Amino acid sequence: MGTKLKTLLLLTLITVGFVGVKAQDPHFSQFYANPLYLNPAFAGSVVCPRVVMNYRNQWPSIPGSYVTYNASFDMHFNAIGGGLGLLVNSDRAGEGVLTTQSVSLIYSARIRVSREFFIKAGLQAGFFQKSLDFNKLTFGDQIDNQWGFTSLTAEPTPPGGSYSTADADFAAGILGYGPKFFIGFAAHHLVPVNEAFISGNESYLPMKLTSHVGMKIPLTAAGRHRLRPTDPVLSPNILFMQQGLFHQLNYGMYYQRQPIIFGLWYRHFFEGSDAIILLVGFEYDKFKFGYSYDITISELSNASGGAHEISMGLRFNCPQKRVRLHEISCPSF
Repeated sequence: MGTKLKTLLLLTLITVGFVGVKAQDPHFSQFYANPLYLNPAFAGSVVCPRVVMNYRNQWPSIPGSYVTYNASFDMHFNAIGGGLGLLVNSDRAGEGVLTTQSVSLIYSARIRVSREFFIKAGLQAGFFQKSLDFNKLTFGDQIDNQWGFTSLTAEPTPPGGSYSTADADFAAGILGYGPKFFIGFAAHHLVPVNEAFISGNESYLPMKLTSHVGMKIPLTAAGRHRLRPTDPVLSPNILFMQQGLFHQLNYGMYYQRQPIIFGLWYRHFFEGSDAIILLVGFEYDKFKFGYSYDITISELSNASGGAHEISMGLRFNCPQKRVRLHEISCPSF
């Protein structure tokens, strides 16, 4: 398939999508390296101030790939008895044909159930803007049988050459965790969001539901009694996502021996396999860096180029006076 034909097919899909097909959220493969995006209940989960940045380039071999940027800040505040977080996202599809920007504020509260088991519940309120660059689209009436794309389209051009829509967005999540086990659930787009660009049309973003569960298995006798940050561990995980008719199930395993972490995930849809995710991370003191690559094993394997993802995180010193709190013992990536 030639480059021009690939580009035409991609732009056709985007054009069809903006007039009626239900959209889906961008997804990341380093789930826990992007905690606030995964579940708003993670806000303040490491107690001390934390900054996280993420970058994902999906299907780089296909012209007009999907590139997503993400940044967040969160920490626990004793004065309000919970965590606060700020989450910023930017997504570019089709080399900027379709762009989405969003910013959210998150609050999470912590409840102590027993001596070693806690619950965190989070609420997220945000604002998003989605834009479609009309000048980068091509239509059937622009095609000349002999000369290709030469003519102007008869489609009405929007003011300024682009369509834009904006709205508020809300999410909620809950986490339960102990020293070696955690389980969580999150629901995004709690209130129906109409993403249609043309007045009078309807194109609602479906609610996204996410469930995740994992544990840490110490590989030393001392770690089984009391898990320390330096103990080598295995961490099996399962993560399920549903958004509209889309269902995704992920099975993963991490091996951690500071300062190195290795990860292996298998992702599939109910209709078939999607990708194998290979991950390596480095975590030392308050800094961490991770890289992952999605090996596509679906029918797109020969053309997609997989997906590259990079994450960076930095934790800062806690304030001098603070109540001692238990952190969530979940993977770093």
